[in-house]
Amino acid sequence: MSTPTPFVVDPVLTAIAVNYRNPDVAFIADDLMPRVPVMAPDFKWTYFPPEQMFTVPDTEVGRKGVVSQVEFTGEERTSSVKDYGLDDVIPQRDIDTARALRAQGNSAFDPEARAVEGLTHLTMLDREKRVAAMVQDAANYDADKKVTLSGTGQFSDPASDPIGVISAALDATFIMRPNVAAMGRKDWTALSTHPDILKAINRTSGDKGRASREAVAELFELSDILVGDSYINASNKGQTASFERVWGGNIALVHRNRQAGPDGTAPAWGWTAQFDGRVAGRFPNPHAGLKGSITLRVGEQLREVIAAPATGYLIQGAT
Repeated sequence: MSTPTPFVVDPVLTAIAVNYRNPDVAFIADDLMPRVPVMAPDFKWTYFPPEQMFTVPDTEVGRKGVVSQVEFTGEERTSSVKDYGLDDVIPQRDIDTARALRAQGNSAFDPEARAVEGLTHLTMLDREKRVAAMVQDAANYDADKKVTLSGTGQFSDPASDPIGVISAALDATFIMRPNVAAMGRKDWTALSTHPDILKAINRTSGDKGRASREAVAELFELSDILVGDSYINASNKGQTASFERVWGGNIALVHRNRQAGPDGTAPAWGWTAQFDGRVAGRFPNPHAGLKGSITLRVGEQLREVIAAPATGYLIQGAT
């Protein structure tokens, strides 16, 4: 006899949660800190001190001399994924009514599928907010790998020097050069319309127009330029909505490596440990509604890891 469980993972709802994409919202967290599967909620990852790969020993060996020995060590760090999830309660009456309308051909609305889409969107928005906070936090960069712009130095000012600032930042990182730039929409607008950028790309004296992401990426020898477009409501529940951009004001230059992960052999500024993938399911809730309700849940188990801060550079106050 099988043992009943309070939460039943539904393959159909899970498929909706896993494949859900809102084309009107640009999330860049997964592109910036790629997901890496881990075998258990608790996982270990290895940090390799960079000095051991750059301190040059004496390699000369005499005819009967002893060959110099070196030792490679790694610092084992332990972490664990965190649980992230949301519930939505749907009265059984609503489910029955929607099912009857679909059977009659009068509606295609499925309240359970719609709830899973909404829950998935909010969990993705929460991850976007977490990653944006980490990427835009100056504490996550080495002291000599960040700069704050102000006044005429900001890229929103035509007199500023974005090519000089970004080029210097890319040359200032250690071990691995940044290959991805991440910024908000306003920062990208300022950068892509800056007269110096347009002149460099078009090889003309003209300073009107707008550069493409591909052209700017090629100019700075980057693999990708990521532009975050998402908003959040910064007000507490019950207060008047106050919408803020998740990304904005800063430009992060980081080294992304989709092969990076707990083994530590492939350096990257950051990556995300993921255990067991995103799941969605339902369980009965007899306490809400005359006929009871169904509680739908969407969740995932993640941990964002900053593994090599020296491979990143933060330009604060870009606009």
